[in-house]
Amino acid sequence: MKRQSYARMLRSGFRSLMLHRLRSLLTTLGVLFGTSSVIAMLAIGEGASFEAQEQIKLLGSQNVILRSVKPADEPNNDGQTSRVVSYGLTDADFDRVRDTFPAVSHVVPVRKIENEVRVLTRTLTPQILATQPSYIEATGRLLWEGRFLTAEDGRSLSNVCVLGTDVAHYLFPLRSALGERIKIGPEYFTVVGTLAPRLRAADDQPQVGEFTGEVLIPFETATRWFGRIQVKLRAGSREMEEVDLHEIIIGVSSGDAVTVIAAAAREMLNRGHSKPDYEIVVPLELLARAEETKRIFNIVLGSIAGISLLVGGIGIMNVMLATVTERTREIGIRRALGAKKRHIVTQFLIETVLLSVGGGLFGVALGLAIPLVVENFADMKTIVTPLAPMAAFGISAGVGIIFGIYPAWRAANMDPVEALRHE
Repeated sequence: MKRQSYARMLRSGFRSLMLHRLRSLLTTLGVLFGTSSVIAMLAIGEGASFEAQEQIKLLGSQNVILRSVKPADEPNNDGQTSRVVSYGLTDADFDRVRDTFPAVSHVVPVRKIENEVRVLTRTLTPQILATQPSYIEATGRLLWEGRFLTAEDGRSLSNVCVLGTDVAHYLFPLRSALGERIKIGPEYFTVVGTLAPRLRAADDQPQVGEFTGEVLIPFETATRWFGRIQVKLRAGSREMEEVDLHEIIIGVSSGDAVTVIAAAAREMLNRGHSKPDYEIVVPLELLARAEETKRIFNIVLGSIAGISLLVGGIGIMNVMLATVTERTREIGIRRALGAKKRHIVTQFLIETVLLSVGGGLFGVALGLAIPLVVENFADMKTIVTPLAPMAAFGISAGVGIIFGIYPAWRAANMDPVEALRHE
């Protein structure tokens, strides 16, 4: 019997809403956009956070990375900048890390060579990295084809190289790069392997006009052919930079020891360098900060979207109060015929929930569609977690109940006699 009574109330509520279709539609839109904005904002925030964390993980969660940083130009007494600028990490820094730091699985030196790469008429200026075989293990890079650099390549000062995918495709668009020769500066190098593509870390994004590929050569070979001093043309004058190492990648054997090694590296560099010509990157710390940022970001986005739902709920309450006023005489007749207060409350709550649930369902559909549109047209990753649509729909239904209680209570507590007199 109760089930039939609720079904009758449901039908009655639906018919009542359909009498004012436009008003019901406009009321539902507030909840619809609120629900969809909750899902869309959380999906965009989750996607952005995921990409940031993945980029940080590419640096190696158990790595500590030391980098050379060029200090601000210091003028001479005559006001001119120094012709030879010496800065950054030194071989002595590398030796100290390798020989004295505990819990270190590998230490990888990296030197950047600025030079032109050429094959026939095709030229480009990628990142040329002089490094050792353990580089691929430290960075987690994957080979696309061929092999990586070996210790024998360094001992024999072999002119071999490994190309990034972008460089290989540009220089050899119609064939494999393996076994081909490229010219780096004045010297020829044989390609022995290519690397799989990689995502770029947040602090490793290319500058305007910069080619994003890379060429890796043996560290010892680079020292033989290119030395330590690189000449740059700046504003019509020559500037020479002398840098032993541009980067030292420290692989830590245990994740618990990462913070200890990072602290030791900071202390070592503070003592060994008179100027701030270095920086220390700890991916594990960056990851922790990224997760904290994600949490704050989700709270902010969720709060903004929640306000939208709140506005939708206020709209529902406003419409239902107007409906109660319009149906005052109907309420009086129902009370005179024996309807109890709970029947009136239930009737108006059903109408409120129909508005909010209807808006919530369409809002979930729209909220799931918006991330797909953003991902396809804005080239931005979005992630919809199962909790987001469930929470958004649950909140929308809750909004309907909460904001419908007062209008329903007001309708139920009308004086039946006064209600019958209402014109």
